[in-house]
Amino acid sequence: MKTTNTTSSAVTDGGVSLRAAGLHEYVTIARPDHWFKNIFMLPGMLFAYLVYQTPLEPAFFLKVVSGIACTCLIASANYVINEYLDVQFDRFHPVKKFRSGVQTVLNPYYVFLQWLLLAASGLLLSLYINLPFMLLEAFLLFMGVMYNVKPFRTKDRVYLDVISESINNPIRLALGWFIFVPAALLPEHISDFSWIIIPPSSIILAYWMGGAFLMATKRFAEYRFIGNPEQAGLYRRSFKYYTENSLLISMFFYALVSAFFLGIFLVKHRIELLLSFPFFAVLFAWYLHIGLRKDSVVQGPEKLHHEKKYMGFVVLFIVVLMALLYIDIPQLNWFLKQSFQY
Repeated sequence: MKTTNTTSSAVTDGGVSLRAAGLHEYVTIARPDHWFKNIFMLPGMLFAYLVYQTPLEPAFFLKVVSGIACTCLIASANYVINEYLDVQFDRFHPVKKFRSGVQTVLNPYYVFLQWLLLAASGLLLSLYINLPFMLLEAFLLFMGVMYNVKPFRTKDRVYLDVISESINNPIRLALGWFIFVPAALLPEHISDFSWIIIPPSSIILAYWMGGAFLMATKRFAEYRFIGNPEQAGLYRRSFKYYTENSLLISMFFYALVSAFFLGIFLVKHRIELLLSFPFFAVLFAWYLHIGLRKDSVVQGPEKLHHEKKYMGFVVLFIVVLMALLYIDIPQLNWFLKQSFQY
């Protein structure tokens, strides 16, 4: 039971004296080290540039930087409420129990003010990009509330925890897309959204299910690392219903669905990109290999950069992808020919 001494900054939790959180702790719970996840905006930027050939002027680069910055602010707003509302659960995790939010006492009023400032700053800055971009940022913020806050708190619900968290991937894809869409093609009012041009549904679904594969692999690694189903259920309530087998099966399902929609996208929108599919397959298989290790780094994707060979392959894959966007290989049109005669 946690008790607070109103005349002191100390708070006791189970007889242990905890100090009140300082500026460092409030910065830490915003997780600036997780901002690299916004790299998932990059494919949306590349695809939109391929479609619209957006002029790369100096003013446009400021727009790109601003778009990434406000996405970082909205992501940090989501992390702030995640850290605060997960304190009672993180105490049961072998590593997360050492987080600053667990080791100190966060003032709920300061936390709410921090969330409000981050959210408002991100939304206001996003208006500099365009209206669809701002609405997507609001959607990203909304999903953070749905994921963390009761009575919704989708992170406590089996399978929905993965699906609801991984939807942030296609949101980031669309955010990258709308940074590059020419202003002349964008609606100025919400009533005009009936004709708005959005990324193809095939790549949105592939991105979503690809993110679900990453999240399910993270869950699998966490579950194995804790090594105690009862303790795992205290840390994350959805773990009361998961097993290693069910998580593995779900990972396989998400990977298959992602590959299916990715294949549709590659064939339908640029046949040359079909040559990148083996790289996608290796990327998924290698990530699974890393996830199956004991105490895998995929528990905290921000540490994935320690896998230097894997990150080198990611760079190679991006180079191949960029090349295939601009190299025409007419012979590949053979795959589009009808094979049967009726």
